[in-house]
Amino acid sequence: MVGGAGAQRNEGGNNAPVRSNWERAEAEALYGLPFADLMFRAQSVHRENFDPNHVETASLLSIKTGGCPEDCGYCAQSAYYDTGLKASRLKARADVVATAQRAKEAGASRFCMAAAWRSPKDRDLDQVCEMVSAVKALGMETCVTLGMLTLRQAARLAEAGLDFYNHNVDTSPEFYGRVITTRTLQDRIDTLAQVRKAGIKVCSGGIIGMGERVEDRLGMLVLLANLQKHPESVPINLWNEVKGVPVYATAERPDPITHVRLVATARIMMPKSVVRLSAGRQYMTDELQALCFLAGANSIFIGDVLLTTENPKADRDANLLNRLGITSGLA
Repeated sequence: MVGGAGAQRNEGGNNAPVRSNWERAEAEALYGLPFADLMFRAQSVHRENFDPNHVETASLLSIKTGGCPEDCGYCAQSAYYDTGLKASRLKARADVVATAQRAKEAGASRFCMAAAWRSPKDRDLDQVCEMVSAVKALGMETCVTLGMLTLRQAARLAEAGLDFYNHNVDTSPEFYGRVITTRTLQDRIDTLAQVRKAGIKVCSGGIIGMGERVEDRLGMLVLLANLQKHPESVPINLWNEVKGVPVYATAERPDPITHVRLVATARIMMPKSVVRLSAGRQYMTDELQALCFLAGANSIFIGDVLLTTENPKADRDANLLNRLGITSGLA
C-alpha cells in the first residue's frame, strides 16, 4: 500500500499532481526552504484546493476510556502505566448522542468517537454502529477510532453510515519501535487498507514532541503521503503531557517555527487532505496557530476536553478565528 502509485491527478479542475512517490530527501528539501518561500508554496497549494479563510470544526468524545492493552508510550489510557486514569465501560448510546447534539449546537460539523481498545469485539461493535447511525441522523459527519479492524468490521461500520475512520501511524517507521511494541506499524497500515476497501474515508496522522527528531516527523509525512490514496484528514498532534508514561522522560516540545514548517510541508505533500491541529493546542499561542493556518492547517477540534486531556476553550477559539477573519461553525 505504501510507495508505488506514482502521481494521481487532483480532482476539482487544477492540474497539480497528487503524488504518492515522495522521497525523504524531497521532504527534507521542502522543509528546509527559506521560511517565506515555504509559506508561499504552502499557501499557494492551500488556495488551489481549499477556501483559505475557512476552518473545519470537529468534536471528539471518549466513549470507552482507559484499560487499553497496548503499550503506546505516550498514552494515558494504556493499562501498562500508572497515570491515575480510571478505566470506564462503553458509554450508553443515549449519552453519546446527547453529547453529539451539544457539540453540533456548539458549532461542530463532525463528531468523533474514540474507544481505548486494541480491536473491538463484535458485541461492542454492535453498540458503536448504533451510535454512528444515531449521530449521522443528527446531520453530522461521523468518525470513530476503535483500534485495529478486520474487513468485515470495517464493512459493518460503513453500513452504519460511518464517514471517517481514525487510525494514526503516530511517527516514522524508524522511531515507531521506541514508542510502541504491542502493535506493529504494518498492523496500522493494514487497518487503513481495510477501511479503504470498505469505502470509508481515512483520518491518519501522528504525534510530535515525543523526543523524535525532525527527520522522524518528515518520515511520518512521507509514510502518509506515499499511501496509494492520501488520508482525507491528517491530524498533527502535539504530545499532551502525561505523567507516568515513558514518553514523559523523552518529550521535548517542538520549537514553534519547526511546528509551522511541518504543517506547511504536510500541506504541500498532501494538497487535497484536510490538515488538523489536534491535541496539544492548549500549549500553542494564538500567533502560532495563526501561522499554522497560514501554512495550510484547516481543521481543529473544539470542546474543553480531548479524550483525557485539555483543549482550548470555545470562546478562545471563536475569538481567534474572528480576529483572523476565518469562518467556522463557531459563533
